[in-house]
Amino acid sequence: MRLLLFSTIIGSTAFLLAGQPAPAPPAMTLTIPGFPDGGQIPVKFSQAAPGIAVGEGTSPAMSWANVPAGTQSFFLHMHDLDLARNKTTDDQAHWVFWNIPATVTGLPEGMPKGLQLPDGSYQISATGPMYRGPGAGANGPFHHYVFELYALDTRLDVKPSVDAFETRANVMKAIQGHILAKAVYEGLFRRPQ
Repeated sequence: MRLLLFSTIIGSTAFLLAGQPAPAPPAMTLTIPGFPDGGQIPVKFSQAAPGIAVGEGTSPAMSWANVPAGTQSFFLHMHDLDLARNKTTDDQAHWVFWNIPATVTGLPEGMPKGLQLPDGSYQISATGPMYRGPGAGANGPFHHYVFELYALDTRLDVKPSVDAFETRANVMKAIQGHILAKAVYEGLFRRPQ
């Protein structure tokens, strides 16, 4: 009798567990240790940092976790949500960085300039082949700068053009249907008074 009862309980439990959907994997995350998500971006990562050329900057270190299975590359997009470029809905391209290898789990502070990096990734901004730090004016409101990281199921067959905005549009078009996950991190900035 005990054996029959035990077998019934085990069988019922297995049936209940088999009918349950598998738990969702944890969401991909993006972390920038230099400032809190939603907090102020330090001047050292901006165009206002001492010794930084106009339109340039030092990129912050960042890392990501919980990358989905099947990821073949990453695309990092940094843009200023508060800037309307040329009276359009287009915003400022601060960093368009694609074909980051799937084995990479972060970027060091101060990524080097260069259209194509040794790992095969590409980068461009409104300034050129580099990170463009935040640069919102001192007399206006804080601007919202968003870092968006996409995990993709492919490497992109997109070559940069001389125009960062055309390149960004081409990359954004190419990622459609290939996004496995997205992580977002935001910072606020305006130049010191």
